[in-house]
Amino acid sequence: MMLSENATEEEIQQMREQMGLNLPIWEQYINYIKDIVVLDFGNSINRGLPSMQLILEHLPATALLVFWAMVIAIVIAIPLGMYAAVKKNSLSDYIVSVLALIGQSVPSYWLGMMLILFIAVNLNLLPTSGYGSWSHIIMPAFTLAIYQLALIARLMRSSTLEVLNHDYIRTARAKGLPEIVVIFKHVFKNALIPTITMIGLQTGQLLGGAIITEFIFSWPGIGFLTVQSIQAQDYPMIQSLVIISAIVFVVINLLVDIAYAVIDRRIVVDS
Repeated sequence: MMLSENATEEEIQQMREQMGLNLPIWEQYINYIKDIVVLDFGNSINRGLPSMQLILEHLPATALLVFWAMVIAIVIAIPLGMYAAVKKNSLSDYIVSVLALIGQSVPSYWLGMMLILFIAVNLNLLPTSGYGSWSHIIMPAFTLAIYQLALIARLMRSSTLEVLNHDYIRTARAKGLPEIVVIFKHVFKNALIPTITMIGLQTGQLLGGAIITEFIFSWPGIGFLTVQSIQAQDYPMIQSLVIISAIVFVVINLLVDIAYAVIDRRIVVDS
């Protein structure tokens, strides 16, 4: 890929020396680890620019998309999940549960294409693709948010139901506290803890895995860059994208652990 098919043996040998492939395997591995520590992943074969530079150029677009997708999901899902739990076995509970199940079942690529077809093409309300204004982010953010919204709503419902069955909730009600005080002061924080875990995990996955949505809407983020790199067989770029995605996932999990201590003082974060 880096040389033409008609490259001479001398050119091939020169390229091997330039890439360090003439060194012993153990020495290549040590050099590889050293480069990773300083986030030096080499240059993109396709573009000839440092891989890290390209990632940093595309990361803000993905972060913006994931942020708004998670905001949409959290703002809608948490109240819905709690409401469904409080109204257990009611019509509202069944409606929320069925809609959440449908939301988890709908493929993001299908939803994205349907939004483009009806909202962008037929109604001409929003642009089909692109980046740069609020109108461009609405459809991809909504597409990315649907599955997360359904997942968080179902988890929040089950978590709230579990907390509602605890003895301290029955004690609070026996003391004559208003139901709204019981729900928001005693139930909400405790039901939120497992939900925060899921939100953190899903955010980490989205930052490195919003590939389909970004590709459908030509959103210039990490996912779109990943597809382009795979199509071009740009292995240094693909390798750097995988490693950075893993690092982001680990960092977000750490932030989730810290958030535990803020929400529940009983949880101590080991220094």
